[in-house]
Amino acid sequence: MTRTMKGIAFAIAEAIDQEMAERPDIVVLGEDVTYWGAVFGFTLGLYQKYGRDRVIDTPITEQTFFGMAAGAASVGMHPVVSLMFVDFLGAGFDQMYNHIAKNHYMSGGQFAMPVTILTAIGGGYGDAAQHSQVLYGLFAHVPGFKVVVPATAYDAKGLTISALRDPNPVVIFGHKLLTGLPFLPFEGQEEEVPEERYTIEFGKAAVRREGSDLTMIAAGLMVHRCLRAAEELSRDGISAEVIDLRTLVPLDSETLVASARKTGRVLIVDEDYQSYGMTGEVAFRVQAGAFDALKAPIRRLAVPDVPIPFSEPLESAVIPSVERIANEAKALLAAGTRA
Repeated sequence: MTRTMKGIAFAIAEAIDQEMAERPDIVVLGEDVTYWGAVFGFTLGLYQKYGRDRVIDTPITEQTFFGMAAGAASVGMHPVVSLMFVDFLGAGFDQMYNHIAKNHYMSGGQFAMPVTILTAIGGGYGDAAQHSQVLYGLFAHVPGFKVVVPATAYDAKGLTISALRDPNPVVIFGHKLLTGLPFLPFEGQEEEVPEERYTIEFGKAAVRREGSDLTMIAAGLMVHRCLRAAEELSRDGISAEVIDLRTLVPLDSETLVASARKTGRVLIVDEDYQSYGMTGEVAFRVQAGAFDALKAPIRRLAVPDVPIPFSEPLESAVIPSVERIANEAKALLAAGTRA
């Protein structure tokens, strides 16, 4: 059976609930994971059902509770850890990057690290420079992490269950404007989500809209803005294909290259910083596999290398909007065919 679900937060919480019901090895820990549901809803309802022995509020010390997660994983448990805002990663940097990501390798395979990290990303609602970043490129850069960025409730549930069944550390990045919580703007869509458990394979991108004139590649919130831009472009007779990466690690290069070869033009849209980020890696993968088919240089639209402003006009100026995406697409189509 299916039912209508609004937002990725409820889907992620349901996925954890259904796995916890079957697996006593799963525990949840982090700041405000009990009554507040990790603030952005990813653990809503779990404390009321499983109690404080399995859903544990921790002190405000990321280094401590990520260290707890590493230790718990090494003795056979599967901790689900809330990093409330991705911006706080620095407070637990050593435990995440040097232990959770590496201990399986450093132990010669003796210790698995089945840790699922939940974190909220993105701006668009005036939370300023220390609470509005995306930063998944930092995690994708470090060997050991799998990086998941759901754009829909259906994907959020299936990808979370896949993460909970994976023996490796997986980081799930949930955009705040896709959570569906009443105190935040919502830019996603309500959709039908199966009540039963299901998985979605990592490393399989989704073609959200078929097109023939250009390819737009994005993740998370930017998938929805690309879809809206594609709808606007269609009124001008422009056919845009939109690809949702779903996971950055592993990355589905095959689907990206196939689309690029089909349309001949590629625009990569991202809410992370542009330099040394996802857009550069995806651009390289695409041109390496489709260089001879490209009709124009790849274009990318991302956040310039500045802190996210608190000021609403300035924040809107740096985060890619539907209008800017459509304008970039038009500029790409106006570019001359590559000689």
